[in-house]
Amino acid sequence: MTLPTDLGSTPDIARRGIMLVLSSPSGAGKSTIARNLLEFDPAFQLSVSVTTRKRRTSEIDGIHYRFVDKQEFDLLRAGDGLLEWAEVHGNFYGTPRAPAERAMLEGRDMLFDIDYQGALQLQEKAKDDVVSIFILPPSMEELKNRLTRRAEDSAETIAIRLKNAKVEIERWRDYDYVVVNDDLDRAFQAVRAIIAAERLKRDRRPGLEAFTKVLLGDEAG
Repeated sequence: MTLPTDLGSTPDIARRGIMLVLSSPSGAGKSTIARNLLEFDPAFQLSVSVTTRKRRTSEIDGIHYRFVDKQEFDLLRAGDGLLEWAEVHGNFYGTPRAPAERAMLEGRDMLFDIDYQGALQLQEKAKDDVVSIFILPPSMEELKNRLTRRAEDSAETIAIRLKNAKVEIERWRDYDYVVVNDDLDRAFQAVRAIIAAERLKRDRRPGLEAFTKVLLGDEAG
């Protein structure tokens, strides 16, 4: 079954956007689901992180990351301009607050492809706006097979990823929803069904107030 691109949206009723957090251990399918969501649902845009890491030659500033120096990063962090941040291998990464809040006010949705540490920070700062989904593999054996089939990492790196996966999977209780990715199409449809329901929540639809006033005043009804 093919789901419509505007699933969960009602064009004539204004709504506030959502912050959708997708997390999973490496190899569970999170990035593929995120790419499909961006391709098939025009209301979504990917959150672009700021980082102090040096830009690689293949990266475009403002598309892959927004590259800043440590001083600018510290100013954003001190001024509560970041929804979440982390230090990874001596470099800092963070999610800017302003673009996310602007998008949600305009009824657009932000997609966050982040780990459980970033997800927890995001939930603390924007609890009412966050919808979090954790993607699980059907088994550890299948997760290992997927990492091996990607042919991107050495056996040593795969072993490290599997070890880290156990730590990440332990955090499944911190998420609103859990989807087991035993079949990519089915998992993607499950994620879209969650989004549809979350978009229809009363508290995310400020336009309902005006809509119902018109409805109740419609004598032809």
